[in-house]
Order: sequence, then C-alpha cells, then structure tokens
Amino acid sequence: MAANKTARVTHGSLQVDAQLDAFVNDELLPASDVEAADFWAGLESIINELGPKNRQLLEERDQLQAAIDAWHVERRGKSFDPAVYKSFLSEIGYLEKQGNSVEVNPRKIDTEIASVAGPQLVVPVDNARYALNAANARWGSLYDALYGTNITADANGCGLGAGYNPIRGDAVVSQVRDLLDAHFPLEYGSHRWASSYSISGDSLTVTFGDGQTTTLIQPGDLGGYRGDPSSPEGILLSKHGLHLEIVFGDDNPIGRRDAAGIADVRLESALSVIMDLEDSVASVDAEDKIRGYRNWLQLMQGTLKASFTKGKASVNRELSADFQYRAVDGSEAILPGRSLMLVRNAGGHLLTDAVLYDGEPVAETFVDAMVTALAGKHDLIGTGPYRNSRSGSIYIVKPKMHGSKEVALAVELFAKVESIFDLDANTLKMGIMDEERRTSINLGNCIATARDRLFFINTGFLDRTGDEIHTSMEAGAVLPKDEMKGATWLKAYEDSNVDNGLDYGLSGHAQIGKGMWAMPDEMQAMMKAKIGHPKSGASTAWVPSPTAATLHALHYLMVDVAERQAELASRDKASVDDILTLPLIPDGRELSRSEIERELQNNAQGILGYVARWVGQGVGCSKVPDINNIGLMEDCATLRISSQHIANWLHHGILTEDEVHATMQRMAVVVDRQNVGDPAYSPMAPDFETSIPYKAALDLALKGRVQPNGYTEFILYDRRREMKSAS
Repeated sequence: MAANKTARVTHGSLQVDAQLDAFVNDELLPASDVEAADFWAGLESIINELGPKNRQLLEERDQLQAAIDAWHVERRGKSFDPAVYKSFLSEIGYLEKQGNSVEVNPRKIDTEIASVAGPQLVVPVDNARYALNAANARWGSLYDALYGTNITADANGCGLGAGYNPIRGDAVVSQVRDLLDAHFPLEYGSHRWASSYSISGDSLTVTFGDGQTTTLIQPGDLGGYRGDPSSPEGILLSKHGLHLEIVFGDDNPIGRRDAAGIADVRLESALSVIMDLEDSVASVDAEDKIRGYRNWLQLMQGTLKASFTKGKASVNRELSADFQYRAVDGSEAILPGRSLMLVRNAGGHLLTDAVLYDGEPVAETFVDAMVTALAGKHDLIGTGPYRNSRSGSIYIVKPKMHGSKEVALAVELFAKVESIFDLDANTLKMGIMDEERRTSINLGNCIATARDRLFFINTGFLDRTGDEIHTSMEAGAVLPKDEMKGATWLKAYEDSNVDNGLDYGLSGHAQIGKGMWAMPDEMQAMMKAKIGHPKSGASTAWVPSPTAATLHALHYLMVDVAERQAELASRDKASVDDILTLPLIPDGRELSRSEIERELQNNAQGILGYVARWVGQGVGCSKVPDINNIGLMEDCATLRISSQHIANWLHHGILTEDEVHATMQRMAVVVDRQNVGDPAYSPMAPDFETSIPYKAALDLALKGRVQPNGYTEFILYDRRREMKSAS
C-alpha cells in the first residue's frame, strides 16, 4: 500500500498526516489533561511494542489457513471424518485447549449493558446526521413507528398518503391501546375506555367515560410523571427495566381527537448504539478517518450538530437532553435522553498511512484505540453538557479477532492506552465480535482472556458465514446462501454464543448480542422473526433504524430476558462438533442451471450495488435494492459473504469466469437503473473497462479466494483510493 503524498509532521519515528496532527492538537487534546508529546510518544511505543505481535498473529492466521487448505486438498475424494478433522485442528493450534470456566468481572458497567435488555443500533459515525439520529433513538414514538411502517396494513382505508390519514391514525391508536392492555393491564377494564389519567399519591388512576376509576394491576409499573399530578403531561411506566411514557396534549391534533388526550406513546428503544469506524464506513485515508474521529469526539463532548434539508424544511439536529420526571415518592427521576454510545474500532488486519512508522503504514486499530479512548476521556472528565457513561467507562468494540491470542493482544493494547492517558485500569471496556470461526470454537477462552473488561459478545451471521466459506474453501462447494441459514453449524454457533455467555457469567454483567435485521422496510416480517433473539437468551440485537429499534423494543416487553437466560442455563450445551460441521452441498445433489444462475445473479447484484457506492461515492453503509428491489442494509459483512460464495463456486467448477463476467455486466445495468435517481451516482455500464467500481466488484468475485480470511477491505481500499485520485 503506497503512502499518500501529503504533508506530514514528524513525532519521533512517526510521520503523521498533517490533517490528523492538526485534529489531535487542536481538537482532541485540549481539556483532556494529555500533552501532545505524551500522545505521540505513547502511540509510538504501542506501535513499536505491539506491532510485531500483531504481524505475527496475522501470519499465524495465514499459516493456519494454509494448513487447513492442504489438509482438505490431500483428502479430496475421500470420505470426511469429523473426528479426524477436529483432532487435526487441535494439533495445529486452531482449536485451543479449553480453559477453566471463570466468571467475568467487569466493573463500572452501565445498566444499559449490564442489566436491561433492549435493541442496539449500529451506525456509520462518519455521517453526523445518522450518528445523531442513532444517539437520539433512545426514545421512539410508537405512534410514528406503527403509522409509518407495514405493521399497520393498508386495507380498509388505512393506506399511507401524502397527508395524514385519520383512519390509519385511529388504527394505530387502537393497536397502542392493545399494547398498553397487554403490558400494563388495569385492575378493571381497558385502556381503550380511558377518558383521563391522573396520579393519586403513589398510584395511577384511570377514569372511564362513565366515571368509574381503576388502577394498574401491578402498581410498581408506575415510574413517575411530568406536570401536574391531577392532569399530567406524561406518565412513565416500566417493565423489564424498559420505560414507556404516555404523553398527553390537547394542543396536539392527535391529542385533541383522543378521549383521554393521549398525543403519543413513547417507548425506550435503542438502549445502546455502536458508532462504527469499521464495516459501515468507507474510510481509506486521514481525511476519511478524521471525519469519523471528529464526530465521535463531539458526541463524547455533547456538541455534535448537523443541519440538513428534509423536504422543503431546514432541520438542525443536536443531542437530546435528559428527561425529568417526578417519581411517585416525590423525588426527582432523570432518564437519559440518549442511547449509551459505544465505538467500534477497525480490525487488526488493516493498515493506515495516516501514520507512518519508519516510513511504513501502521495498524489502523492502534490509532483508533488512541483517538477513540481519548475522545471518551472527555466524557469521563465531563467537559460537555451530557454524560454518556454514568458509570465511568469507555466502550470499544473489537471486531475480526481470531481466537484468544488476538483477544490477549487487544487487552494489552487497552492497558497501554489506559496507562498513557492516566485512566484507571479496565476503564476501556471490550466488546468481542464472535464473527470468525476461530473465535466461535474458542469463545470461552476469549471471554476468560478479557474477563475484567468484557462488556459484550455478539454474533454476526454475515461475517461469520464469510469466514466459514473461506476457511472451508478447499473442502468443497458450499450450500446456496439461503440454505446456509438452516445449516447445522449456524444454529450451533448461535446457541454456543449464548451458552458461553451464560457459563461465564455475562447475565447481569454484560451483553449477549445477536445480529442485524437487514430489511428496514419489512417491519412486519421483522416483528415475526426478531422475537427469536430475546427468546434465544440474547440481551440485545441489532436493528437497522431508529424506527426498527422502537418496534423491536416491544419484544423486550414481551420477553423477560433475565428469566429466559435462567431457563437456558441448564440446557445441553451446543457442540463444537456441530459448529465444525461443514456447510457443503451433499454428495449426489446436482444444482439446476436455474438455481446456479439465480444464486450468481443475486450475489453479483449485491456486490455491485454496494461497491458502486462504497468505491464510487465513499458511502460505507446504505440501503441497497436487491435483485427483487427489496432494500437491504449492506456493509462489508454482506459483501464478504457474497464475494466468498462466488469464489467458492468458481473454485469448484460450478461457475466459470466467463459466466461471472457476463452476469456481472448484466447486473451492472440493473444496478445502474436502480440508482438512476441519484445525481451523485456514476453508471458502471457500458464502460466496464474504465469503471473503477465495476472493476472493484469484479476483483472481489474473481480474487476472493486469495484475500486473507476472505476480507474485502484490501480491494475496497485500493479501488477507493484510485477513485479519489481520479476525481
């Protein structure tokens, strides 16, 4: 990777991009109690001490993959023996010897992580508008979520139109009254009958149209109120640690039409949000990195703002303030107005030329750790109007780690950063993404290694499947993608993640998380599917939008996750043998040409649709129409599985390069047509020889087999830099 030809500032053995140096000196360091000399000397010491270890671990990945490839090639044509395979993985150190189970022991963990279950958003932090939307998604309007999605059917006059449809609005109000009855039932009657709500002492009084009154079956569900108790502005209820507010207002058109004056029902939704510097951003140089760093810093300082036009209106957005209530005992209750913000750093396999060490690019994750941790220190010091972590922690998600040795390096990195910035030990909390097979089968050891700073483990089907395909590349042709979801290894992987989390004491101390719902417009389907996540024992799961967070939060009212975890703790544990079951097309099964063509078209269209924006526009996460014009939230994880799938079928003769070329060109025309309304979009067809995004997509398909661990970033980075240079 060639270094950018840019102005640089020297700090010891470091040559720092002048833009990054200015950001650190002028924005990051002031009010942090850290001197510039200490910052750069600390980064140099980390690169000097941990850089060789990181390179050694990356080399170990390649060595293990080469050994697995050779093992499969040597046995090609022979019957597969799972026991022999497992023994081989143990011999080469891929499958670690399981250590003793220990209880995790993180201190100063916020309740949103430790004890309350709820949705989690992931958002590219380089987009200030999206970052603010996510941070403010702590509370969401149930009325808006139900009105604006397909949860409410269009039939019987309920269709969505340009203006407000009162028939649809009444249907939404009816649904919400049913939800109130289900989760906050009254001793007598229904919330549908209410004509007024008031607070009497420490109880809720609900008055019906005939003058009769009632109260909650569970008086403890009442958390507080706003305004005059006899005619409150809002009433706060809670269940399973989540809060819901009934909002009143005759000055609101909805409230004026409502018998009880209810203007809205707001639900505590995204308890936490991952501000992402990894899979959902297109960040290839100092300019890109600083955009994300600056937004994260200003989020921690409470100063981030964004201005944009929505329709014909100008919108100015900033962080939401906290909400104040009067508790039933008369004391003041303050609830956060913002989601707890976490940050995801880049993986250890990526290099950045924003900092050079002896003239060479350095591990991007080292720079990320220094910058994001020091930004987090601003929150701990309290330099801004709000607090993110009220417990005094900085939450950093570490992706793409392979096994416990790499977790140990991350633990060492965090400890060094804490020392440089004079932070208490274990202030930097670590989230482990269980998205690589070596981590999945060694998850207990990974958890134990980070036990004093672990705040979550999280599964990710897409990256995990990409790694599954790449690791087993030489074993044979893999199943079609849709069938992969029913493969033996996937259920065992998902169950094992929860089993390990419970065995190592995460319940009540840290999150056990599940992955993304990728179809932001298909909320009805999401509501049917994602209740499976809290039922699985997961205390959080990813959603693609604030609206989806509000709807998914209903699942955590339905399911007591702590109770469910207690039930699951005694079940038979998922087997490592099942996780190691290879997802191959069974012997004797012949795929039809239509099956093969459909799979190739779907993969090719997904790759092209995402890469056209990543490489062409620098957009790292977007809603990309699939081959059926259903919008899917795409990031590097979705790209990894699609490219690896094509690479696998190419390698095993199901596809030919000519077929890939022809299908890519046909699908490029489809993608161009899908983006015809985007003025910033550059068509790929018909100039396939000169279109940089098209060439990137083709590289991912044809060169996917030789990419380390099947990662896509190496090709994306090179092609995006080429695109920026050509602009």
